[in-house]
Amino acid sequence: MTERATERKVAEAQSAALELAKLGDEERSAALHSMADAIEANETRILEANEKDVAEGEELLEAGEYSRALVDRLDLSPSKLDDITEMVRSVAEQEDPLGRTLSARRLDDGLELYKVGVPIGVIGTVFESRPDALVQIAALSLKSGNAVILKGGSEASHSNRVLYEIIREATTDVPDGWAQLIEAREDVNTMLDMDDSIDLLMPRGSSEFVSYIQDNTKIPVLGHTEGVCHVFVDREADLEMAEDVAFDAKVQYPAVCNAVETLLVHEDVAADFLPSVVERYEAAGVELRGDAATRDVVDVAPATDEDWSTEYGDLELSINVVDTLDTAIDHVNTFGSKHTESILTEDAERASTFMRSVDAASVFHNASTRFADGYRYGLGAEVGISTGKIHARGPVGLDGLTTYKYYLEGSGQLVATYSGEDAKPYLHETFEGEWVPGHLAESTE
Repeated sequence: MTERATERKVAEAQSAALELAKLGDEERSAALHSMADAIEANETRILEANEKDVAEGEELLEAGEYSRALVDRLDLSPSKLDDITEMVRSVAEQEDPLGRTLSARRLDDGLELYKVGVPIGVIGTVFESRPDALVQIAALSLKSGNAVILKGGSEASHSNRVLYEIIREATTDVPDGWAQLIEAREDVNTMLDMDDSIDLLMPRGSSEFVSYIQDNTKIPVLGHTEGVCHVFVDREADLEMAEDVAFDAKVQYPAVCNAVETLLVHEDVAADFLPSVVERYEAAGVELRGDAATRDVVDVAPATDEDWSTEYGDLELSINVVDTLDTAIDHVNTFGSKHTESILTEDAERASTFMRSVDAASVFHNASTRFADGYRYGLGAEVGISTGKIHARGPVGLDGLTTYKYYLEGSGQLVATYSGEDAKPYLHETFEGEWVPGHLAESTE
């Protein structure tokens, strides 16, 4: 695609965003249900396209160009398509994030200020590997009234193209151009330069990939570079439960950013806990590395300093035995990526200390890190995880794709009335109320 063609697509998205912002929730949600129905009806078409991507991925895996984790993320199955359609319908049924009055303040009698939720505008997304990401992002963008530019990785090009075509065909009742697909690598650089047209970028992929996006654009970027997550087995943990949780956090789906990469174990329970959990990990094919204290208890490979800050994205895990709760917290804050952390303990005070002291978007007590997900949080889905602290943090759902406007409803007030020696004071009274356009004028008729 030429630079001009990319710019044309972004311009179409801008126009569509202005129209989409005016649509009611009923129309946006109906389009989402149509999208889910269309994905169900085109299962064979989608799976055939996906088979091409997976076959090409397997060839590149054998050639050493792809990792097993990347190929695993490519694969769509009938059950995964069921999950995708369920996700789209879940997004449709979420409460409308637009038009909500976030706060109301009476500046004076007949002068009321409302803070109201609105779409961001045009969202640019660049994502790798997982074709279901395209549907998640498109669904959340439509529900939140945003136009979206979709750029998937070449490794999923067949799947992405078919899914995009199905989505466009199913959503003809909403403004044309609300979703745009770009495919060439050079289109990304064109998009990164369009800070006057694109309001937010959401990259999903490797740490190197996300860092490249952040370093090469003036557009605000919402995302995370790495998912170096920890599970800490405290001295007060229920060890049977801790084993189940630690196993789930690594093995249930190791290729994703909320899978645990380092297991921290308090030295008081290491001898009782490690032999059983290591045996279980090894039976599942997990490659284990440990510090000296870990290897005093179990026979695993030595861990290096690099392991503590590595996102494996595969069946690999490092283990570190720590002497205190504070040491565990320091380790997490030193090597973690501010994504998701978990403490396993029956001591509420120690759990509270860990949760308040650890700097991460999500911090759990007695639960697997794998719960860090927009769908599991009840957000319908997510466009990605944000480890930043501005605007949105953690799994980013509908609220993360909205901003707000201030609407001021008056009845002819002048600033001069509230200035000077005889200035009338402001009331600045917070009150419960929803913004209704023109209601003050109607009340004076």
